[in-house]
Amino acid sequence: MAKNRPPPEPLTRERVLEAIQKSGGSAQKRDIAHELGITSDQKKELRHILRDLEESGALGRTGKKRYADANALPESGVMEIVDRDADGELLARMRGPDGLFGPPVRLAPGEARGSKNEPAVGIGDRVLARISQTRDGPEARVVKRLGQSAHRILGVYRLARDHRGRPMSGGRVEPADRKARHDLMILPEHAGTAQDGDLVLVELAHSRNVHGPKRGIVREVVGKENDPRAASILAMHTHGIQVGFGEEEEKQARLAKPADLKGRTDLRKLPLLTIDPEDARDHDDAVYAQADDEPNNKGGWRVWVAIADVSHYVTPGSPLDRGAFKRGNSTYFPDRVAPMLPETLSADLCSLIEGEDRACLAVEMVFDRQGKKKSHKFARGLMRSAAKLSYEQAQAAIDGKPDAKTQPLLVPILKPLWAAYAAVWEARNGRQPLEIDAPEHKIIFKDGKVAGVKRRERFDAHKLIEEFMIQANVAAAEELEKRGRPLIYRIHDRPSDEKIAALTDFLPTVNMSWAKGQTITAGRFNRILQLAQESENKDIINEVILRTQSQAVYAPDNIGHFGLNLRSYAHFTSPIRRYADLVVHRALIRGLKLGPDGITDNEEQRLDTISQHISETERKSMAAERDATSRYIAAFLADRIGATFEGRVTGVTRFGLFIRLDETQADGLAPIRSLGHEHWIHDETAHALVGEQTGERFPLGMRLEVELEEATPISGGLIFKVLTDPQPALPGWRKSKQSRQTAGRDFRGRDRGGGGGSGGKKKHGGPRHGEKNKKKKR
Repeated sequence: MAKNRPPPEPLTRERVLEAIQKSGGSAQKRDIAHELGITSDQKKELRHILRDLEESGALGRTGKKRYADANALPESGVMEIVDRDADGELLARMRGPDGLFGPPVRLAPGEARGSKNEPAVGIGDRVLARISQTRDGPEARVVKRLGQSAHRILGVYRLARDHRGRPMSGGRVEPADRKARHDLMILPEHAGTAQDGDLVLVELAHSRNVHGPKRGIVREVVGKENDPRAASILAMHTHGIQVGFGEEEEKQARLAKPADLKGRTDLRKLPLLTIDPEDARDHDDAVYAQADDEPNNKGGWRVWVAIADVSHYVTPGSPLDRGAFKRGNSTYFPDRVAPMLPETLSADLCSLIEGEDRACLAVEMVFDRQGKKKSHKFARGLMRSAAKLSYEQAQAAIDGKPDAKTQPLLVPILKPLWAAYAAVWEARNGRQPLEIDAPEHKIIFKDGKVAGVKRRERFDAHKLIEEFMIQANVAAAEELEKRGRPLIYRIHDRPSDEKIAALTDFLPTVNMSWAKGQTITAGRFNRILQLAQESENKDIINEVILRTQSQAVYAPDNIGHFGLNLRSYAHFTSPIRRYADLVVHRALIRGLKLGPDGITDNEEQRLDTISQHISETERKSMAAERDATSRYIAAFLADRIGATFEGRVTGVTRFGLFIRLDETQADGLAPIRSLGHEHWIHDETAHALVGEQTGERFPLGMRLEVELEEATPISGGLIFKVLTDPQPALPGWRKSKQSRQTAGRDFRGRDRGGGGGSGGKKKHGGPRHGEKNKKKKR
């Protein structure tokens, strides 16, 4: 008889930090788990603790997988010179195999000048350095100069001109990064073939002048500033989004042939149809539903979801596979797509084109009348799409306005599909996934230029496809678990303790509360959002709850999907545009013995590495998409300087307010100088700027009117001046003792001259803007 094992020792933040110290100050998750001797049941808890420590600033990353004490720096190592501080001293950061990490460290005085044996160092150089602790913090001393970093800066080349505007030799580069503080000087001999207005990649030039302007060398011309696609070009280069395909990839794609019926189930008689955006060219998925005729499932439904069989064409280790892995996913810009696969596949052989035989991996799911899934079955098939419909087209038909194409499909296909969706939606509501209102917007182009921005309409047709795809994703994860096969999950962790604590502190400021000690569920957030619907603080509450959530990622270890409230979830339905789905397809093919092109042993051993990589490429694509959108909108607004707009506060910082405009959904900054002469204090708990003298407030979510002061298309930056008066002080607000002692002086320490601050007779040197609309704005 086996002896009862003692229960494992509880995991704590202190034990985890101690394990990292015992591992030499930095460790991977598996090293920490080994040091602590944790059980498989504690893996999820360890992930939570590591993330909480990272978010609280107690831990940092020295690479993709290694954790280290955020305040600890190695005694020596390779560093890269990254910037200068306000005194002109050079700042450096540690460089590891996965990039820069750790805080900026000041080079010891005189280190930049070099010596008899070592040349001077400057921004962009890499050095071997020793780090010591001084009274003023860590300090680096150069042991050896290793050479200059290959880091390149993207920007627009501006030809130098004299006082009469006549062109001169040389020029400057205006960086595309809105965080960049200085232009780069380009000497004539370093300008290469660059012309005025060219988009260029520049390397930092070595300079002995510590306090002078940074200098650069033009290494490549990548486009023209006036190119209609300039915003996307800038975003792709800034974030490293790969453009085009290698010769081997193109060759493999060209040689690909359509799949035949061999080894496949014939699904061509099923009237599967695709429902996508009107301008979509890559059709990953098709759907069909019919009433279940089984006597023991009265009122139930059979739903088929067929997905493009990309794994038939993109085989493990092939050129197409290597390229798809490197990209990780397709990137969708407002005006173009950077696809994961060549167009020969993404828009043709893999795409489920109407009337064409196409290879697919399909799942048949059986639901009861309440929409609960009873069973599912996968098949590798050959299908033929009965129709290609847009969301608008399908919705119009269901709403009683069918066109010539949808009229014959309405009764036999569309109505059963909607009836099955109604049942599944009922089960979804019972599941209570997170319900955050996050509307999407689309940029409208005309003749290559932005003509406007409109909100994307969301129909039941969108929800139908979304919910059936979720069910298919769940079926894929459950099938692989049943077969005991490793897979890549799509996981979404619950909010961290730090974020829940911040939410708990915030809600009382809007007359709401979060009960401590109760289980954190998506349903609890939904109840708060429902209570906020009739509140004047609806927008701010929605924004704060959205920011409280974690980011979904890929991982081979399952912790469930918090937002969808699902135990097991994987991405299966979009293999044309996501590498994660392709890996899941291969896992199913091997697990179900559907062909010789399933996942390999090597891939299964690398699932953790693959998950890390595609999570990063996804974040990179999202950042590139946001940047391109910001630049296009900034270009659209550039000729509207001085115009006024309505918007709301989406971010509050010590240096100003981030504001999103209603008309275009453009995001910009209202610097603190634009808020009047009050001394504004950043109240992090209340997410507000609060006047030290008056208690008046600019909170997150506040609606206001702004004037556009500056628009910079090259960086996507917008600067606003706030015209709306702040909200009055909260009841019970009292001026602090320090505030009373400094009354009559603004935040620069100067006399206000009887200043009423932001509550005085005048603001911004003129009448109180927004006075006539005060009731409406508050």
